[in-house]
Amino acid sequence: MKKAEPKSKLFKISLLSISLLLMIAPQISPVLPLMYSAFPNISRAGVETLSTIPNIGIVIGLVLSPFLIKLIGTKLTIIAGLVITLIAGTYPIYATDYPTILISRFLLGAGIGLFNSLAVSLLSKFYQGNELSTMLGFQNSMGSIGAAIFSFCVGCLAFQGWHITFSIYLAALPILILFGWIVVLPHEQKNISTQKIPMTKDENKVNIAVIKIALLMFFMYVFFMPMTFKLPQLAITQKIANVSQVAFVSTIVTLIGIPVGMFYGYLKKKLQDLILPIGLFLQVIGLLAIAFAVNLPILMIAAIVLGAGFGLSVPYIFNWLGEVAPKNSVNFATTITLILVNIGCAVSPTIINWLGNNLSNGSPRADMTIAGLGMTILFCYSIMHYFKTQKQH
Repeated sequence: MKKAEPKSKLFKISLLSISLLLMIAPQISPVLPLMYSAFPNISRAGVETLSTIPNIGIVIGLVLSPFLIKLIGTKLTIIAGLVITLIAGTYPIYATDYPTILISRFLLGAGIGLFNSLAVSLLSKFYQGNELSTMLGFQNSMGSIGAAIFSFCVGCLAFQGWHITFSIYLAALPILILFGWIVVLPHEQKNISTQKIPMTKDENKVNIAVIKIALLMFFMYVFFMPMTFKLPQLAITQKIANVSQVAFVSTIVTLIGIPVGMFYGYLKKKLQDLILPIGLFLQVIGLLAIAFAVNLPILMIAAIVLGAGFGLSVPYIFNWLGEVAPKNSVNFATTITLILVNIGCAVSPTIINWLGNNLSNGSPRADMTIAGLGMTILFCYSIMHYFKTQKQH
């Protein structure tokens, strides 16, 4: 059978399919209340750790990924990650022991971490220019599409008990088959055949530009994440929305990234480097509008604005990363950036709560305002980056 070409739709779908799983780890969060009674000897915080521990695993997977690539190659590393995701993700379907389920959740994150950076960096090996921008936009949307699909599936399965909701991780099986069968990495085969060993020394280098981008992503996620952990408390204490309505608003932020990602290539072509300031400005407006929302319609509009800004910012930053990373080090640079992204997600509650308690009264509204002000600093940096880029052109 003739192999699919990188330009073909089948190849692009296969390459993008692994991105569907990037945001799948926390999608079982809605069934955590059902798990409290299943583990009566475990505290609520311990049960909730089942939702957050995959982030730690993702960081470990990201760290191990470059070493595994050197041992077995890029494609086998992705396949290994998908197999681990499939086995560890579905383990709680039939498991009843908390410690082993906790370990499986950690391993789930590690499996995702093995191919997390490659889901982005592989695109630059096959595509350039406007086509790369378009593919990055689609890649960013795939994570949102996956999150929406799997969240919906969990909602449909939850009435049958929490065990069955972990069957969403069976999605790794068709993706494993599709990617393994269709995607071929000829450049990797060429490097192996010519045995250019000294070239590997350049694959683990970063420059000042990569460090700046990684730090930008770290702080962007620190200030964006209050949307997930502060919004419910804010909306309920201010009597703006109930729990189900808050869940719907959170879904809007995820879903709005899909159309934004679909049109990202077109917008990048028209707006060029102005994309980042616009994206960060929309996030500033969205966070501050959420902080001072007085009713549900305003909250929903604010969520749309915030999600649109986030959907513009992320693919631009990864596109920028691919342009400035040292030659042959795009994957390593992406890995470093994604490690800081996951750390940013993990420490966001600590940082926001500390800032809220020291700079204000620590209320949800004040914390969300601080997040908006923090994003304003990043917006100011993006303006300086824009003018610097224009001057260079």
